[in-house]
Amino acid sequence: MTRRVALIGANGHGRAHRRNLDRLSAAGVLDPVALCDTAPIDDPGAAPVFTDHRDMLAATAPDVVVICTPPHTHLGIALDAVAAGADLLLEKPPVSSPAEHAALAAALRRTGRACQVGFQALGSAALPELVAAARCATHPFLTAALGAWWRPDAYWRRSPWAGRRRLAGRFVADGALANPFAHAVTQALAVAEAASGWPRGTVTAELEWYRTRDIEVEDTAWLRLTDRAGDAVEVAVTLASGTFLAGEVWAGGAALEYPTDRLRLPGDPGWRPPAGRVDLLENLLAHRAGGVPLVAPLARTRMFTAVLAVLAAAPPPAPVPDRFLRPHPDGGGPVVQDVADLLRAAAAAGALPSELGVPWAAAPHRTVLEPPPKEAFHA
Repeated sequence: MTRRVALIGANGHGRAHRRNLDRLSAAGVLDPVALCDTAPIDDPGAAPVFTDHRDMLAATAPDVVVICTPPHTHLGIALDAVAAGADLLLEKPPVSSPAEHAALAAALRRTGRACQVGFQALGSAALPELVAAARCATHPFLTAALGAWWRPDAYWRRSPWAGRRRLAGRFVADGALANPFAHAVTQALAVAEAASGWPRGTVTAELEWYRTRDIEVEDTAWLRLTDRAGDAVEVAVTLASGTFLAGEVWAGGAALEYPTDRLRLPGDPGWRPPAGRVDLLENLLAHRAGGVPLVAPLARTRMFTAVLAVLAAAPPPAPVPDRFLRPHPDGGGPVVQDVADLLRAAAAAGALPSELGVPWAAAPHRTVLEPPPKEAFHA
């Protein structure tokens, strides 16, 4: 039976979802019944177009709804969609707080609907191999994720919520950790949990985050999460680098690269060829059809949502002093001098810049969080 699929948020990153819908429609897997966006949609094709998602849900009764709207709008749209009888493919970050996470999980239990979260990196075929290698690591266990990318000034002006920490009183989550590098954060958390049972007990969160321009969020950050047993997850990332480092997750002497999904195991002379990924929408449709387990169910994102709570409560990101900034070779804004090398050094040592004597480093924001029990977010 061909499933009826609708897309809410058809512009921006929604274009990638449109291409996937076209691919699966051509294969006879689904029927794209509607597109919805508050802005005009270029070349919408044959599917009906709506500007209000409630009108779309009432008129088309989709089986599955893909939600690719600004993160702070996710919860309301998701609740409307499941109430209308649809399963969800919900882009990351799925929600903005543990309270929103709990509200969505409760709605899924109440309606019997399913929610796949758009953390496509969890569909990497190489991820289980990284977990297996990590299980051989000694304690204290360290999983590290790092990446050095570049986003020019225009990126921080791409939408009304870009570069914002709050909009209309709500946490927006548009910084490096919560948005561009959300996949690296989630992969690192998933590897630590699967390989070592992390976290055991309470977690000490230490956050150093910085900005290189006049934005409310961070473009450069270090986050270290250490459980009661001493095992840690560290994420070291920047969007202000003149040198590109693809996202990498390190554990047990192995590394997995994002977004290529290349794997390097201990003893390998170089990267192995990409292993491929499970498509999240296809997986969701298979779940509907035959109960195939979801790759990225809402429950698997519970620690990521706990991280968002840390970010929401932290003091504003500290500015990097101008004397440590350099213009990007292509223009468009500043980069942090030698930041890629600093990221690698910090991730390898499980350290923060303030512990490495970095002259522009600020004292970390420290807090203790109680990891949400798996049972709380089993939907």
